[in-house]
Amino acid sequence: MRYLAPRSLDEAIGAFAAAGSAARILAGGTDLLVQMRSGMVAPGVIVDIKKIPEMTTIEETSDGGFRIGAAVSGAVLAEHARFGKVWPGVLEAVNLIGSKQVQGRASAGGNLCNGSPAGDSVPAMIAAGAVVTVQGPDGRREMKVEEVPAGPGRTNLKPGEILVSFKLPPRQPGSGDAYLRMIPRTEMDIAVVGLGVSLTIKDGVCTAARVGLGAVAPTALLVEPAAKALIGSKLDAGALEKAAEACRAACRPIDDKRGTVAYRIKTAGVLLKRTVAIAAKRATEK
Repeated sequence: MRYLAPRSLDEAIGAFAAAGSAARILAGGTDLLVQMRSGMVAPGVIVDIKKIPEMTTIEETSDGGFRIGAAVSGAVLAEHARFGKVWPGVLEAVNLIGSKQVQGRASAGGNLCNGSPAGDSVPAMIAAGAVVTVQGPDGRREMKVEEVPAGPGRTNLKPGEILVSFKLPPRQPGSGDAYLRMIPRTEMDIAVVGLGVSLTIKDGVCTAARVGLGAVAPTALLVEPAAKALIGSKLDAGALEKAAEACRAACRPIDDKRGTVAYRIKTAGVLLKRTVAIAAKRATEK
């Protein structure tokens, strides 16, 4: 096995593309190392991207948004002076990836590219309307976060492409977001259901909304019918129930040791209502 630590993105892409299916990207390694130790993967080449400045920086853009390098760790993101104030739900989700110790390495980019349907950061990023930049031998392109997962352990990135960064849009006045998950234990477990909400409220009426749902289908989902049920309402009980029903209808879960199909479907609706309440409180407090 060869270990490479390129200092530039072009160098990383060249090495990654040249090695083909034998290569793996090391962002934080919190999934890759576990998979290697269990024998799930045996890469011939590991390309460590944590020495590339573009992959490890947080930038506030001129329009008020954020650009987050794909290898920025949860711990570094939590220490940023403004990010958690603007996108508290996204930060909550990223900071649920592993323990405090793991947070020093784990990244949202690795969480997304690992392809787990239960990745905590993914529904929150979907709710935020985040867009990723990817780069490969054929150049750069952008993808919506919800377009990246292709199924358990798979993504829609092309051969040789590397996830470079996340772009989060500027926030409108009266906006808030939140992320909640249901897990069997109090900490250190994989989500039975994860749900992210981002919304904007003006004069008591929800004017914009996005809902991301995880761990209930082969990939995390953007649930547009749930958002439509919230928009134009005062987030009353009727609107919340319609949105909850849309989340339940979107579910295509499996039975496993963490939860049954019926339990996951019911929980998706419950989490929708709870998460909206938190996001709405944050929106009206700003």
